[in-house]
Amino acid sequence: SHYRTVQMVFQDPYASLHPRHTIDAALKEPLSIHRIGDRDRRACEVLNKVGLNESFRFRYPHQLSGGQRQRVAIARALILEPRVLLLDEPTSALDVSVQAEILNLLADLRHQQGLTYLMVTHDLGVVAHLCDRVAVMQQGQVLETLDSSQLINNQARHEYSRLLIQASRDMDLRPTG
Repeated sequence: SHYRTVQMVFQDPYASLHPRHTIDAALKEPLSIHRIGDRDRRACEVLNKVGLNESFRFRYPHQLSGGQRQRVAIARALILEPRVLLLDEPTSALDVSVQAEILNLLADLRHQQGLTYLMVTHDLGVVAHLCDRVAVMQQGQVLETLDSSQLINNQARHEYSRLLIQASRDMDLRPTG
């Protein structure tokens, strides 16, 4: 089914997981919908792929940290073995300390599984870490498409893109705390 080839990872993993369903139920639901068998094995495998052990299957979302919930959301998207993942601000709801872990996980999964990501983000650091090509949009219109190296080296042609890059760099240089 073509529905299986594209899956979504939402911005807020807590909101995307039903609070009264175990992680096991969340992982198995897409398998049930698509009438795919061997659900226990698949649930265990996909949890291992995202760095969680099998004991997480029988926990509830409120028992997990934000990073663990995001790993579960990624696992739920991966359980149908898609070719494309839609990522909506995949790290914005997470603590800074956990963001790098999730980005590294996404990078590893992309290479191991041959995935394509279509990602919405305002964080150019995430773009630089995870993306090969970038479409800069303003008010729903694509202004230009860049290789990530062009983005990193500030080789944008459009003024809005250059301002966006500069604003991102200014944010990175601000002192924290």
